[in-house]
Amino acid sequence: MSRIGNKPITLPSGVSVDVAAGAVTVKGPKGELTQEIDPDFKVTVEDGVMSIVRPTDQKRHKSLHGLYRALLNNMVVGVNQGYTKELELVGVGYKAAVANNVLELNLGYSHNIYMQVPDEVKAEAKMDKGKNPIVTLSSTDKELIGQVAAQIRSLRKTEPYKGKGIKFVGEKIRRKAGKTASK
Repeated sequence: MSRIGNKPITLPSGVSVDVAAGAVTVKGPKGELTQEIDPDFKVTVEDGVMSIVRPTDQKRHKSLHGLYRALLNNMVVGVNQGYTKELELVGVGYKAAVANNVLELNLGYSHNIYMQVPDEVKAEAKMDKGKNPIVTLSSTDKELIGQVAAQIRSLRKTEPYKGKGIKFVGEKIRRKAGKTASK
């Protein structure tokens, strides 16, 4: 029994769902997303509630049931509210700037890093005096925004001794003590 797969998805006002053979399209005020699903699964929309029914109790169908429900729910939330992720650049001289969907990062290397952000993701850089630079990503696609945030974070991972690097806002970095001086 799949607890997640059996939960119905309530559709907010302004969100419409179109079910075609092997694909589900969700339209809302913030955009439109499409997800391909296994044609064996049956997606029904009745009275503002979407539900996914699996055909059999095979292991493959059971494993995909909760996955498809979670993906479709993320699509509904994305086109209605959207998703945002904030990354904080911790380090002396670290800078960020955005121009024409190109993110320019100065992360302590001998050169600046230029990263092309996908068109579906909107990037903003905020640099206040005395505070760490913050890069804000916003999109309707949860999977894509997570992937872009992970790529940006991999450019300079946080190190455990001083905490320098790129981290999510609010993330706790596990710190190490370092060497102790011997007498």
